Amino acid sequence: MAFGIASGVTPQAGLYTAAVAGFLISALGGSRTQIGGPTGAFVVIVAGIIAKFGLDGLYLVTLMAGLILVVMGLTGFGTAVKFIPRPVTIGFTNGIALLIASTQIKDFLGLKAPVPSEFIPRMRLLLANVSASDWQTVGLATASLAVILLMPRITKRIPGSIVAMFAGTVAVALFHLPVETIGSRFGGIPSGLPHFAVPDFHGEHVLPLVSSAFTVALLAAVESLLSAVVADGMTGDRHNSSVELVAQGIANVICPLFGGIPATGAIARTATNIRSGAKTPVAGIVHALTLLAILLVAAPLARFVPLATLAAVLFVVAYNMSEWREVRVILRLSKTDIAVWAVTFSLTVVADLTVAVEVGMGLASLLYIYRISQTTTVAPVTADYVKQGRQHILQDKLVPPYVTILRIHGPFLFGTTEQLAEATTNLNALSPVVILRLRNMTALDATGLHAIAQFAERLRKSGRTLLLCGAREQPAKLLHDAEFEDLLGSENILPHVQAALDRARQVNADFGGVGREMARDVGSKSL
Repeated sequence: MAFGIASGVTPQAGLYTAAVAGFLISALGGSRTQIGGPTGAFVVIVAGIIAKFGLDGLYLVTLMAGLILVVMGLTGFGTAVKFIPRPVTIGFTNGIALLIASTQIKDFLGLKAPVPSEFIPRMRLLLANVSASDWQTVGLATASLAVILLMPRITKRIPGSIVAMFAGTVAVALFHLPVETIGSRFGGIPSGLPHFAVPDFHGEHVLPLVSSAFTVALLAAVESLLSAVVADGMTGDRHNSSVELVAQGIANVICPLFGGIPATGAIARTATNIRSGAKTPVAGIVHALTLLAILLVAAPLARFVPLATLAAVLFVVAYNMSEWREVRVILRLSKTDIAVWAVTFSLTVVADLTVAVEVGMGLASLLYIYRISQTTTVAPVTADYVKQGRQHILQDKLVPPYVTILRIHGPFLFGTTEQLAEATTNLNALSPVVILRLRNMTALDATGLHAIAQFAERLRKSGRTLLLCGAREQPAKLLHDAEFEDLLGSENILPHVQAALDRARQVNADFGGVGREMARDVGSKSL
């Protein structure tokens, strides 16, 4: 309901989307535990489309985006989402989170004045009218926010947003609090199942909405596949990206026929689904059927739900999706990475999400070309170069059985980082100590850095130790600037493979060894 309201449609549109799209995504998708429905990523772009083209324009965009997703899944083109660099992803995610939060300030404070759709005029008006805040609305919203934030400390089995909404609704119904509710603004939610109806599409809107459709499809693909990856990490499964994208596409084609809005995989709801014990797609199907049952039985009660509580829910959603911790990492990287993030973030907030992604990708592509050009070097071979090289070569090294050596060859930039995850899908095939040899990694960017950090975290959770060795000047500087030593420990970032093998021997001794140390052929223990 909150996503529906924030997007500029009715609260039931959010419920219809979660029920219809949630059922289709679970029944047809490539992830066993994925939960689909409306998410915060679409709020900004949906509101913009409605403001310019109305509901019929939104339905047309959703349908076109669904067709694009189906094509991406059938052709395998969905893998192209990996070519979106991390600064761009973080930039538009930060921007969307800020915009969502800004749209909820009015309901959080109980202001009556209409607010503009643009960010800067909106914030000016809100600041000018903050003195007109309704203290009862602010009190209810603050109490709701406190419940949401404190509930996880009491129990993680019941989401705080459910408790806050239930308590806020009961308080409004029993004490007749003079605050704005779903009933007072929208007249409540109609009982019954969503009705099938073909929207009144306008052919002249197709071309102007093509770019918006591609943006919706791109966001749906990115978020659904990211959610599926999170689900894989929690369950140990491996999703089918192409099947998942086809399911997302079908859901977005069908959804507008039932009055729904764009849908994708919802990371928070998927994680909650898994923590609640979900093992198969049946859990997602039950989730959708439960929403339909609520629409049939309990819809009249929704008129008491206070908008202040929904604003508190969306404040927490905005914070959780913002990834502000990642901004600290970005700000420690090169000026070019920071520039890509800053431009994408700024354009998302003050201009348009479609423009932000297009400009961000353009800048990132130029940066990619620049970094590739910097990987070519010409230098004389000296006696010192030959002497130093002996510490890096593997041919004369004995690799013990408790060590696996992986190497990255070439630039490790956005578009190539998935290879690390694919090569290490089965962590059980790796030894207790894993050495990642960076001698031949010619360039590294924020996306590559994030991939190595994720790999380190996966190894840590499996009880293994990661060592990095042999990083060249540019990757070594980026690792240092990003304070990678804090993640791995400075003792686990080594200058060459000989030092890494010495460190591996120490790690093995610290953990009691793995039995009789036997040297093995390098080819059988390195990739």
